[in-house]
Amino acid sequence: MKKSTYTIATLGSHSSLQILKGAKDEGFATLLVTTSNRVDFYKQYSFIDTIIPVVSFAEFPKIESMLKKKNSIIIPHGSFVAYLGIEKNKKMQLPYFGNKKVLDFESDRNLQREWLVEAGITVPKHFKNAEDAAYPVIVKTFGAAGGAGYFYAKNKKEFNKKIGSFKKQHYTVQEYIVGVNVYIHYFYSPLTKKVEILSVDRRYETNVDGLGRLPLSAQEGLDINPSYVVVGNSPLVIRESLLPEVQKMGERIVAVSKKIINKKGMYGPFCLETIVTPDQKFYAVEISCRIVAGTNLFMNGSPYSWLLYNEPMSTGRRIAREIKLAIKKKRLREILD
Repeated sequence: MKKSTYTIATLGSHSSLQILKGAKDEGFATLLVTTSNRVDFYKQYSFIDTIIPVVSFAEFPKIESMLKKKNSIIIPHGSFVAYLGIEKNKKMQLPYFGNKKVLDFESDRNLQREWLVEAGITVPKHFKNAEDAAYPVIVKTFGAAGGAGYFYAKNKKEFNKKIGSFKKQHYTVQEYIVGVNVYIHYFYSPLTKKVEILSVDRRYETNVDGLGRLPLSAQEGLDINPSYVVVGNSPLVIRESLLPEVQKMGERIVAVSKKIINKKGMYGPFCLETIVTPDQKFYAVEISCRIVAGTNLFMNGSPYSWLLYNEPMSTGRRIAREIKLAIKKKRLREILD
């Protein structure tokens, strides 16, 4: 079948504009499922061919048959798990770009840690409980929540005070690494067997970034708990001397995924979330196994994607390019789940 017979579809949230713009640039029909209150906003974009309104994203399973008639290929992003949950994602009957089995790893920080360690990537120390912790620490819930629920604790007393709200949630206690947060956006193609560095960003988090601009004397006495909720992203170009290690980290992550997940492993876009310390050492704190919102900075490409493609290439467009190549080579089944 020709690419024109397929429709690229996604939920109206997170990185949908980038995904559908990239799909249209590669010649695909596009479809957006979004809540009724967002329809007028998305209507202004001519690259979106069809908009299907729903009362809530939880209704998505009810409209799968409608999307199937349009020969839709689903491109997942962070909102799919946030609004539908892992099980509904797994049960989706539509062609799905990516390996659904990585969802178990993305939602479980302990499995992620094992994955990173096996890939030979340095990770922050992990503590089973407050008694064993070497403070300061950062406490994180499981799953993709954009930093919501994270908290910092400088000692056991502060940990015990703040942990109450986490009683019914899975969480992990990590060593707090001081450095620059660096989020590396990769793409792995099972068709070319290559790992590509597409872009890099850093996050702005409230209110921890605001507190960081205050001198210590001004922070003392303030009754403000640091918040790590992500409110935006900024582009970043890292030192060229660090790029070989960045490349190797991505390649090792993909190689290990084929051992611990299944033969297909992780493919398509993924992000290694790291902190770089003054000695230029990478500490990996998380893997996002799909397109991340930080790639929205690069809808016209990044310095790194220009080096590879010499044309505008967002992560969204790179996904569509992979699907187009798979159709041409009659290997579409290899990249859909």
